[in-house]
Amino acid sequence: MSQDHLADRAAIQLPKVMVDRLARPLSRFLHIESAAAGVLLLFTIAALVLSNSPWAQSFLALWETQGGFRLGSFDYTRSMKGWINDGLMTLFFFLVALELKRELVLGELNNARMAALSISAALGGMVVPAALYWGLQQGQPGQHGWGTVMATDTAFVIGCLALLGSRIPQSLRVFMLSLAIVDDIGAILVVAIGYSEHISWEMLILAAGGLAVVYGMSRAGIRSFRLYFLVGGLIWIAVDASGIHATITGGILGLMTPARRWVSDERLYAILSQVVAHPSSGEGSGETKDRQTLLAAEIAAREALSPVERLELGLHPWVGFVIMPLFAFANAGLPLSMAEIGNSVTLAVFIGFALGKPIGVLVFSWLAVYLGVAARPLDLDWRLIAGGGLLAGIGFTMALFIANLAFPAHLIDSAKLGIFAASVFSAVAGLMLLVWIAKPGSHHA
Repeated sequence: MSQDHLADRAAIQLPKVMVDRLARPLSRFLHIESAAAGVLLLFTIAALVLSNSPWAQSFLALWETQGGFRLGSFDYTRSMKGWINDGLMTLFFFLVALELKRELVLGELNNARMAALSISAALGGMVVPAALYWGLQQGQPGQHGWGTVMATDTAFVIGCLALLGSRIPQSLRVFMLSLAIVDDIGAILVVAIGYSEHISWEMLILAAGGLAVVYGMSRAGIRSFRLYFLVGGLIWIAVDASGIHATITGGILGLMTPARRWVSDERLYAILSQVVAHPSSGEGSGETKDRQTLLAAEIAAREALSPVERLELGLHPWVGFVIMPLFAFANAGLPLSMAEIGNSVTLAVFIGFALGKPIGVLVFSWLAVYLGVAARPLDLDWRLIAGGGLLAGIGFTMALFIANLAFPAHLIDSAKLGIFAASVFSAVAGLMLLVWIAKPGSHHA
């Protein structure tokens, strides 16, 4: 293909603008999250059915199967559920941190006042539910479970919004996605600070040294993901041995991942313009100039995406369609009993999510706008934010994760029942409110 022909094709195409780089990853993310919500729901229902069937004992015992390895004096033996919750969930936290990094650098959170709205809403959606729960459980055995009601399930929230299609503005989807990402980062901090064991400072210093190595590798221009994952695995082992929950490793490494491209569009097109269809020399192999150009074009095409974008593209389907459903299958099993409905833990979890979340999201959003800290998009009225606040009460995945850390064995089923009840109520109430708002003749305030 000649240079003139390439120039002719470029001349008839619209120029690339920044919004193209922002819209494509956002659209892809929303589509994967929506589909993943359906798979997650399917595995949740399967876990509930099996845990209330004649095979319940075998199903629940399966996840307690032990496996692992020893490293010197360190014993890395866990149950199957433990490896899912501590190991695979590290990749979930890693993806969450990548999403936050992308939003901070390229997305909605790059605008300080727009970001302040989502951050304020997320903060309210964490503080108010935790305060309500703590007030209801103060002095009781379930008091330590306050972190359970702070999380929002991104996949289910985006899946609910997908059911409404074009009847709701895109600004609500972006607002809820940003809120959920910030919320998940808050959950990572809650796990690291509130639910870690006795700290081994020697192991923590070793982990910090590993993070310094990662930073040095990045500064030196090392771009092999395999090397980073190898060092990241060693950091995970050190953090796990330190007494801090090992999943925090994923969050830290995700935030350390570069969000800027190494190869610009201009350099990429310049390199690609030198590529020829066949070698000009008679040699079929060897270090010819044409082969070197092809290798350079391969590297340039790969590095035209930032490490954050490349890792998101690769990990998001695995996390959405494998890790999260597997986590739900292992953790959502619950022998259903009407006797647990009136349990104080169940009620506290339900109230924290069903009331605390929408109140916190709406009040903190209003305060941020009233004080001039945040800006509200014109098509995102307060009723839409209230509907989004109700949907934020769908805690599910992160709530189950924190509940497993926060509650003793005899209270975990009560907490799970509260999580399920609150998630169903929040989904139905949020969708009903948003459907009513979207009706013709229902004007936005």
